[in-house]
Amino acid sequence: MESVPGEVTRLLKAMHAGDPEAADRLLPLVYSELHRLAQAYMRRERPDHTLQATALINEAYLRLAGEDIDWSSRAQFIGLAAHVMRQVLVDYARQHNAARRAGGLHRVEMDDDLAISPDRLDEVASINEALTRLAADNPRQARVVELRYFGGLKFDQTARILEVSPRSVKRDWSLARIALFRHLHTGASGLAD
Repeated sequence: MESVPGEVTRLLKAMHAGDPEAADRLLPLVYSELHRLAQAYMRRERPDHTLQATALINEAYLRLAGEDIDWSSRAQFIGLAAHVMRQVLVDYARQHNAARRAGGLHRVEMDDDLAISPDRLDEVASINEALTRLAADNPRQARVVELRYFGGLKFDQTARILEVSPRSVKRDWSLARIALFRHLHTGASGLAD
C-alpha cells in the first residue's frame, strides 16, 4: 500500500516526465496489488503453465514502464496492468496453440465460474477477439469483462478499479456477457446490432 497518500500518482507522473528512477520506486508500492491480480489470472490457467505469477508481473510491468502514458491515478495504472496481463496471457495462448490449431469453430462459454482450464486455451483468443470488438462500442463493459473474466476480480474490486458503483459493474457485466455471447455463438461481425 502507499505509505504517503498520492505517492503512486506522483511517481506515475514522474515516470511520464522522464524520471528514470520513478519506475524503480513505484514497483514496491504497487507490487502487492499486481501480485494479487497476477495470482487471480494464474489460478485460471492450467496447472502446468510455464508462466508464473511473478513472471507475469514482470512482463506486464516492463511493458507499462516502457510506455509513454500520461498517468492520472493508481486506479488507471492497476486497470491498465490488468489489461497488459491479459495481453501477455493471450499472446502466450496464441503461441502455445498455433501448432495444434486446425481451424474451425470453437464453442466458448462465458460462465460465472470464470475458469480457464487446459482444454479451454482456444477460448482465450476467441474471447480476446470478441472483447476487442466490444471495446470499440463500449469500453467500460469490455474493461469489466477483462477484470472479471481474465483477472478474476469480484464486483466490488472491479468497481474500485473502474471508479464506479458495484451496481454499475453488475449491469455492465450482464450486458457485456449478452453481447459477447451473440458474437461468439453467431459469428456476428458487430456486437451492437
